[in-house]
Amino acid sequence: MSWHRISLNDVAPTPWRNGGGTTRELVVFPVRENWHWRMSVADIEHDGPFSQFKGVQRWFVVLGGAGVRLSVADAEHALTPSSAPFAFDGGAVTDCKLVAGATQDFNLMVREGRGRMERVSGESAVAVASGSAVALWSGSSPARATFEGQTIELPPLTLAWRHLDLGGRVEIGATDGLWMEIAP
Repeated sequence: MSWHRISLNDVAPTPWRNGGGTTRELVVFPVRENWHWRMSVADIEHDGPFSQFKGVQRWFVVLGGAGVRLSVADAEHALTPSSAPFAFDGGAVTDCKLVAGATQDFNLMVREGRGRMERVSGESAVAVASGSAVALWSGSSPARATFEGQTIELPPLTLAWRHLDLGGRVEIGATDGLWMEIAP
């Protein structure tokens, strides 16, 4: 299998039903109606509740803006553009308060399997399991990923993903990127 890629600028924003912002779905796998995992970028413009996704493991990271305060099951979490990705139960009652104006945020949701998300700043090699799906978000700067001798160069604001039949090492490099892995 090879890498797939999509630029944020090629995806039209979809308004939220509650009017609090918009979402750009970058990838929904395998199909929108019955997805196992989903990656998106959201622009949050107003305080308000998050949609609940029962049985979904969810990651949230602030890309731009001053940040948010998420209240998840009555516990408050302050998140800024320098915070580590925050994982939480997608079925939990979650309310979002903007710190100082609108934010842009990256979301990973996993319905089946296990996922992880981490920030990437610099060069590293990541061990991945057979059957995993992996993804790299470039952020505001170019990024690169290499697996089995195949390298993909990403311009800013681009997501690349692929499934790995065999495990191994993925070499990644980014200035302000995100690395994600979804285990089967």
